[in-house]
Amino acid sequence: MALVYWVVALLKKASLMGAFFLLLATPLYATNNFCPLKKALPEYSVQRVVDGDTLRLQDGRRVRLIGINAPELGGSGRSAEPYAVQASRYLRSLIQANNGKVAVQVGQQSHDRYGRLLANLYDAKGVSLEEQLLSKGLAYHVAIAPNLNLAECLAHAENSARQQQLGLWQAAHYIPVQALNSSGFTLLQGRIQQVQRNRGGVWLELGHSVTVNIPPEALQYFTVEQFANWQGRDLQVRGWVAGRSRHKAQYARWRLTVSHPSMLNLQ
Repeated sequence: MALVYWVVALLKKASLMGAFFLLLATPLYATNNFCPLKKALPEYSVQRVVDGDTLRLQDGRRVRLIGINAPELGGSGRSAEPYAVQASRYLRSLIQANNGKVAVQVGQQSHDRYGRLLANLYDAKGVSLEEQLLSKGLAYHVAIAPNLNLAECLAHAENSARQQQLGLWQAAHYIPVQALNSSGFTLLQGRIQQVQRNRGGVWLELGHSVTVNIPPEALQYFTVEQFANWQGRDLQVRGWVAGRSRHKAQYARWRLTVSHPSMLNLQ
């Protein structure tokens, strides 16, 4: 009988701390394994986690995870974005559970403009760390050519979290183009008012001085002949918005570059 009362008391306590016990009850490796590892990779020890999508190896190299963009931790007077701390802690927990090591698959483009190594990372079970972050709703999927090997499977992982409204998908939403007022990573939506093609690729004019550019090297991933039929359709797009410091009338004030179809969603 004493055992029964103890169990009941424990259940009551669990109900008061539901979110905490739910987190503990969720397997660290809970994933559909959308992006399984297909070959053995070299492993490296991790010195520290910088944020939800960046870490430093013991050999000093900084690694930027391919295929995801985690919320920013902030700093220099800026507050952390929602779920930035959770993303960083979760990435750290994945690495700690893997004895402080990661398997590294360097991207076709090996470094970014900041000198960071671009790579997909895996644990000892061959499960993608990027996939696990996306499946928890702790990062956005991004696809930037030429590092597109896992673009489709990572998009599936994000979609799983989005359908369940996990993590940042509880509140994340696409902002209308008329509300755009700053550069940086953005979820954007608008209606395609005009489609143009020239040496710079395909340009989707969304109005309010906002344009989406698909550069020439990315056109191979799209069905080019369909672009003309996009005019008049609603578009959801994600990526890094760049603003022109000196706006000229013939150019849009804001530009967002897209290099893979998984960054677009036509309505």
